[in-house]
Amino acid sequence: MLRSLLAALALFGAMLGSPAAQAADAAQPPAGTSMGAIQSANIFEVKPDASQDPGYADQTNAERAKVQPGNNAPNWRLVNSGQPGYSSLPRSEAPEAGVLIQRFVQYPGSKYTSAGEAWRQVRNNWLIPYGGSLLLIVLVAIALFYFTKGPLTVHGAETGRKIERFTYFERAAHWVNAIAFVILAVSGLIMAFGKFFLLPIMGSALFGWMTWLLKTAHNFVGPLFAVSLVVVFLTFIRDNLPTRDDMVWLRKGGGLFNGQHIPTGRFNAGEKLVFWGGVLFLGFIVIGSGLVLDRVIPGLVYTRGTMQVAHMVHAVATILMMCMFMGHIYLGTIGMKGAYKAMKTGYVDEAWAREHHELWYNDIQAGKIPAQRTQPAQKKPDTRPANA
Repeated sequence: MLRSLLAALALFGAMLGSPAAQAADAAQPPAGTSMGAIQSANIFEVKPDASQDPGYADQTNAERAKVQPGNNAPNWRLVNSGQPGYSSLPRSEAPEAGVLIQRFVQYPGSKYTSAGEAWRQVRNNWLIPYGGSLLLIVLVAIALFYFTKGPLTVHGAETGRKIERFTYFERAAHWVNAIAFVILAVSGLIMAFGKFFLLPIMGSALFGWMTWLLKTAHNFVGPLFAVSLVVVFLTFIRDNLPTRDDMVWLRKGGGLFNGQHIPTGRFNAGEKLVFWGGVLFLGFIVIGSGLVLDRVIPGLVYTRGTMQVAHMVHAVATILMMCMFMGHIYLGTIGMKGAYKAMKTGYVDEAWAREHHELWYNDIQAGKIPAQRTQPAQKKPDTRPANA
């Protein structure tokens, strides 16, 4: 410890020409005596200049130390190269244990830097601000539409005659998927944006526990959402196949802005867009990337780069999916009278069916589709004795 202090005084004194430097020089050991890994030297007296040495860029750490004592650039160059070093951890459990810093990459929206820093730049500079802004824009647009146009209603009076729109199985599949989606959406939004509006109010301790619980729920509900989404897709695919009438609906905007009635089948073109774009395309991207983040896909090597790419894909697809489903949720609740009741009870009035899905109603009237698809449970005969 004393030798190191005297060496530092010698270096400082040599630069200033102070008497303390002379005292420190007197206490220096003879030349060639080792004082540790780093030898004392005046930086202005290092010769020859390191950059002029043959093979300067390829020097090892020991070679560099001869001309620039304490310079660990070769060691850090090896660390930054992304080449794995020695690690006693098994590669099956920790495939990147020997890699301290990832290779340099450039993700869309990031600078050319280490993969971890590039991922951080994409998340903080693009996904969080622009994803949050897109969600707010869609929410504001829905609110403006509601307060200017109001909910879609049935112009005629109810007939009292009911048509079964959804069977019990269809409603069960829908509600399981919907509940799982809400849990995933709420937990994901809080994990992504909660630190901006909840952390200052709740404090770090409570917010930390809440996000841990939500993250755990997110990880476990994700596979349930995946299974239920497949069930929903197989259940409703038949009535969501494109038809010629869908082009008319799209060309006229579904009559949402001018109040014009556009005849449609059981599902209109807007609902089919949500089905094919939200449920199938975005839904399966969200599921695939989410299962990677959950690390449940067998045979996949879970490196940091794999998880970073999966997270970026998952975030983009999830934000777009939530934007589409926000419109679906609006029309299925307060945006259209009778829509929520249809999914709750399974039945709609004939007037509602004729108003919103006239082609489907006409097929029912023509006998092509039964108005009651679920067979009512037959009442068991009373087997008690007559005098009981």
